[in-house]
Amino acid sequence: MSLLLSFHLDHAASLPYFLEKTTSKGPVFMTLATKAIYKLLLSNYVKVSKVSVEDMLYDEQDILRSTDKIEVIVGHVLGAAMFMADIAGVQVLYTRDYSGEEDCHLCAAEILQFSLYFNSEKMAKTIRRLAEKTPKVGETVSGFLVKKAFTYQIMALDDLHVFSQLSTENISQRITIAYSGAFGVLKHRLKQIFESVESLPDEESEGPTFRVHERLTVKYESEKHISLHWRSDPISDMLSDSVIISIFLILILITSYC
Repeated sequence: MSLLLSFHLDHAASLPYFLEKTTSKGPVFMTLATKAIYKLLLSNYVKVSKVSVEDMLYDEQDILRSTDKIEVIVGHVLGAAMFMADIAGVQVLYTRDYSGEEDCHLCAAEILQFSLYFNSEKMAKTIRRLAEKTPKVGETVSGFLVKKAFTYQIMALDDLHVFSQLSTENISQRITIAYSGAFGVLKHRLKQIFESVESLPDEESEGPTFRVHERLTVKYESEKHISLHWRSDPISDMLSDSVIISIFLILILITSYC
């Protein structure tokens, strides 16, 4: 039995291979919205993939056949779900990502509040820039708590790489989507949905480009492809999901008019 929590590729990308290229016969459960977007997203993935046909793990026919094997049941993104399994009286809640913020198509996840009481004391040493000023008794010190051997140190984020092998990086995301419609029509449709859609000068973007809410960039790549670019954070990731779904819906509308 397989439980699909959302349509994201890190959840769904291997499902056609699992259902069509292995001996698996167990049922697959997901919500109706996840099933619909799963088919669109993976079909697009096959179209824009740069892997040769011989090396592809599956094709569009595998995706269509796998869709017929999915059972629909009535979060984090549209169509996401949590599963409560009851096995011999033992209940297990299976989930992953969830959002605590309202948006245009989802309610915030319900968060139960409770109190835990415990008493524990540990000694930690402030170092580098946090140690430039001696904290007063009872003053709160904010930073990263790092355990080294049997000692604890509190340091600022910018000092993390100096005293440990850890570092922080901004992750840049990019996705290519098969789109053969007019780029101006796409911008017009998205502006009706998201309002804040602004074109970028050609000298800055090397071709027709616009930004959505100053967080996500949509770029014209060729007559058959567009690409989306953004810096990963919870809000930008949620916006990218909404824009990708909107583009697929616009493609469906354009195709139905043709």
